[in-house]
Amino acid sequence: MSQLGQLEADLAQFRQKDTEVIAIAAQDQAGAQASASTAQASYPVLADPDHQVADAYGVYNLLGDGVATPAVFVINKSGQIAWSYIGQNISDRPNNQTILENLPAD
Repeated sequence: MSQLGQLEADLAQFRQKDTEVIAIAAQDQAGAQASASTAQASYPVLADPDHQVADAYGVYNLLGDGVATPAVFVINKSGQIAWSYIGQNISDRPNNQTILENLPAD
């Protein structure tokens, strides 16, 4: 199952912790919508075709491969990064349990 699909499968657990899930895809709008549809995502999947968001978070071309490195950022209610996970390769992604365990308590 894709990461988007796994997030959808565990979405209720995120919502129980008062957490909003938003995915950002390094694709154009049509590609992001197709990915969301395939995963049956009921949360927003936003397009980042020019890698502006990935670059702002420091994960674009991090591995020297010209793409966004898989990453998860937990943003607290004050808008600050409370926790992050930066993949060491294209398939290195945290599982949802790890993300859930690292959500802020507030």
